[in-house]
Amino acid sequence: MKQDIHPDYNYVIFNDLASGERVLTRTTATSERTAEWEDGNTYPVIDVEISAASHPFYTGKQRILDTAGRVERFNARFKGFGGKK
Repeated sequence: MKQDIHPDYNYVIFNDLASGERVLTRTTATSERTAEWEDGNTYPVIDVEISAASHPFYTGKQRILDTAGRVERFNARFKGFGGKK
């Protein structure tokens, strides 16, 4: 690897604002805010609005749309519309 061309790769706490879940991981992103982690060290904190801890797909709380029912209601509503007169 070439020297001095890569960004710093450090530990950061990602704070999920929706669920309150906090994850310590490594990234090139940084922040001015800091917080103390469970190990007693202080790390930068990056707030995220949604993560795997709060995303409906990963939590199993997603809504399943009834597309077949919608199509049937649409067809019933516009049954004779646009037909020959």
